[in-house]
Amino acid sequence: MLLDPAMKKDKKPPTHFAVCLNNEGYQASLEIGKMYRVIPDDEAAANGLIRIVDEHGKDHTFPADRFRPVKLPQAAQ
Repeated sequence: MLLDPAMKKDKKPPTHFAVCLNNEGYQASLEIGKMYRVIPDDEAAANGLIRIVDEHGKDHTFPADRFRPVKLPQAAQ
């Protein structure tokens, strides 16, 4: 069976980042001004949440209005 050459290479989803603007109530988990990697999560987004990866490599959801998306150049990602 021949594979379509376009299907050979798995494309990674783009990496997204967001900066924390408000950590009220989450001081132990979030730092204001820190950039966090965002994991796309449609269900969380539908509920006004954003899924981020913390400094321990674990992902958690937080209210999305506490973050601002940041667009980084490919080299910085």
